[in-house]
This record gives sequence, C-alpha cells and structure tokens, in this order.
Amino acid sequence: MSAETPAAPGPFTRRRLQFRAWRGTRPFWAGLLVLLAGFPIIYFPYYHLRLGHLTLAMSTTAGAGSLIIGVLLFVLGISLWFQKHVRTFAGVAAILLALVSIPVSNLGGFIIGFVLALIGGAMAVAWAPGVPAQPEPATEATPGEEPAPEAVPLPHQAAEGADESNDLSGTNPANGANGRHSAG
Repeated sequence: MSAETPAAPGPFTRRRLQFRAWRGTRPFWAGLLVLLAGFPIIYFPYYHLRLGHLTLAMSTTAGAGSLIIGVLLFVLGISLWFQKHVRTFAGVAAILLALVSIPVSNLGGFIIGFVLALIGGAMAVAWAPGVPAQPEPATEATPGEEPAPEAVPLPHQAAEGADESNDLSGTNPANGANGRHSAG
C-alpha cells in the first residue's frame, strides 16, 4: 500500500459522514438550541441552592408551567430533527414559549433558556432546504481564453416544454381561472 492509496474508511468515518449528510438536510442546530433551551427552564424552578447551612429554594408556584414549557421545547427540538417540514410551526412555537417562559419560569431559566429558545426558533423559521449541487460539465478552454458564461434560467422562469405544476390553488391565469376560485 503506497502513501497515495486512500485507506478504506472505517466504521467511525462512515458513520460520521452519514451523520453529516443527515444533519445537512434538516435544521439540526436550530433543533439542538431549542432542545437545550428546555433544560434551564425546567431545572431552575426546582433547584435548591445551598449556601453553608442555608438552603435557598428556587421553586415557585409556576413550577408546573415551567415543566410544561420545558417539555414542549424538548418535543419541538426533536421534531425539528425528525420532522423537518414542521420547521416554521416549531420555530414560531419555540419563540412564543421562550417569551412565555420569562414571567413563568424565573426569567426564562435565568435568561439562558430564553435566549437559546429565541435563537433556535429564529434559526428554525429561517432555515430552508438546500438545493443539491449539480455537477458542472467539463468544458475545455484554450490557454489564455476564458469560457463564455452560460445563461442560467431564473427559478421563476419555466423551462421549455414544462408546465406550471407548482400551482396547487387552481387560480393560475394560464388555466383561465384569472384569480377566481370555483365553488364546485
């Protein structure tokens, strides 16, 4: 085996690359931040701080509310990982739960959970699935000459011979509906 021969990837490398590919197809970091936001929101209302012989109880009457908010944030974080099509709903719900956690659970888990849920929710709302990279055709250019740039069609322009199958409302002017919905 020479130094130029690539080694066969081991199981760790293969799993790492599979995880990387899986992570790239969903709002992974948004889900992680929303999931982590639930920990301080649940933990601090039930926490007892000991200073020598003095016990400072952080529990409040809103402990049940903090528990519900934290569990909902856990569920939203996991749903962002495994149900990527609910990203907008989960992001908005995480932001609203973060705002509700301020008065309910000790300033949203002492601001830590609030900030994590707010940033994670905003990332979930802003995330959009990427377009897979298309291989570029190999063109040969003579030395000293740059290849001419090709015209790339805009996303809203239809390709030749393609129909407008994206319009699910049935109100496309091309089919004669002219923006009016039919009742039957």
